[in-house]
Amino acid sequence: MKLLVLLLAAAAAAAPRDADGYHPSGAAQLRSGDGASAPEPGPAERRADYWHAEAQAALAARLEPVDRRAARSVIMFLGDGLSVPTLAAARALQGQLQGRPGEEARLAFETFPVTGLAKTYCVDAQIPDSACTATAYLCGSKGNLGTVGVSGGVPRGACAAAADPALQVQSLAAWALDAGRSAGLVTTTRVTHASPAGVYAHSAERDWESDADIPAECRRERGAQADIAHQLVHSFPGNRLKVILGGGRREFLPNSTVDEEGARGRRLDGRDLVGEWRADKRARNASHSYVWDRAGLLAAPADDDYLLGLFESSHMQYHAEADAAREPSLAELTEAAIARLSRNPRGYFLFVEGGRIDHAHHDNLPRLALLETLQLSEAVARAARLAAPDTLLLLTADHAHVMTYNGYSRRGNPVLGLSGDAGRDGKPYLTLSYTNGPGYRPHGADGRPDVSTDDYLSPWYQRSAMVPLASETHGGEDVAVFARGPGQHVFTGLYEQSQLPHLMGYAACLGPGRHACHDYHEP
Repeated sequence: MKLLVLLLAAAAAAAPRDADGYHPSGAAQLRSGDGASAPEPGPAERRADYWHAEAQAALAARLEPVDRRAARSVIMFLGDGLSVPTLAAARALQGQLQGRPGEEARLAFETFPVTGLAKTYCVDAQIPDSACTATAYLCGSKGNLGTVGVSGGVPRGACAAAADPALQVQSLAAWALDAGRSAGLVTTTRVTHASPAGVYAHSAERDWESDADIPAECRRERGAQADIAHQLVHSFPGNRLKVILGGGRREFLPNSTVDEEGARGRRLDGRDLVGEWRADKRARNASHSYVWDRAGLLAAPADDDYLLGLFESSHMQYHAEADAAREPSLAELTEAAIARLSRNPRGYFLFVEGGRIDHAHHDNLPRLALLETLQLSEAVARAARLAAPDTLLLLTADHAHVMTYNGYSRRGNPVLGLSGDAGRDGKPYLTLSYTNGPGYRPHGADGRPDVSTDDYLSPWYQRSAMVPLASETHGGEDVAVFARGPGQHVFTGLYEQSQLPHLMGYAACLGPGRHACHDYHEP
């Protein structure tokens, strides 16, 4: 490895730059930062006719007639923190895991024919969080940072205001249920976390997941809002969701109770909300199942009216670290949800979140973030195979992150490895790094640390960050939107994130956009 560092330093010193000093000159040789030979591009790529044919095929796909049917069902996928650099790096990793250069690969949703860009700011914040963005892309209204399911008229922490129906905003799930369709949610986070909470909750504070989190002056018995877990079990639309799958058992159980895997609940009110969920279903004479592991999910009757699955005390495990025999994958959760929601002939709305992309980025762990992205892609591919043709599939992100994808490397350079370039100090740097976060490394007497000596391929290796922070921050960039199915044509261009549910509502004749569906055939 020391030899590699010396070679990189020598190459960096010798490599000529172009006249403006910003780019390698034509004489400079692109290199692989890890010293290994990368897979070569196919010989066809060196011919112009290859790229002309590729472009003509893409054009033909874009010229397919617009599908004027209403979407009977809508599946919305959300990659939490799925920034555009994360997309680019994940597709490269996917291709490289398959033995190809990688950059030419496409994730499942990147094959969708229509793309757009969404602006992600909150009413009161330049760079958003997952709560105000969930309010935007699920409820059609921007809100304040840290609030969910309420308009911008509710300041963060103002629980009495959040309990005011006039300041609450309803989600696509509520619109679907009001129209006689079914609704459900799937997530790899706690089902009470900020993104899934946007499906059903109204809260002045995203962190009020159980009663233990709510200040005394804001507890429900004093006339203010209920905690998010309570709303999921006892309030509309949460109590009418046919499928609820994710983590977060602790928010539903008393602190005197130990769950199936030995973890203690958090609730202070002594209430067992899992038991209350079951009691509610029995009172309505509805068949139902509660499951907590993969075996239970696979054994649950597909014809039950309701399914609740809580697979961890807190968030679900990163897929790369999970016991596959005990914890279902996101694709398996998605399949289970579609199988049950599809029983409604009028259709359904399903929200599916790959939530731990965000958590990995906050810890400066890009390998885990990219692997979680590939799991989300597998879930999209599974849904695309299982969903009926009159289903609108949409994928987007809530916000960006500050991971960079940088350097001058040859094609196929390992995306998780060293850049083929080196700094002015002669030391190599990594292709993926962060502008802030816990991966900051102080400079010593000889300058910045030599990352080439680190185990940078470990999933738990924290990448270099420029600014030291306990947790890496979100980014303020626009996020991508991918759509396929009836109504896909309305998702082109640049728009406010809060337009997304209105566009989905138009495509499926739901909610405020239903009046615009006169050009469509009703489902």
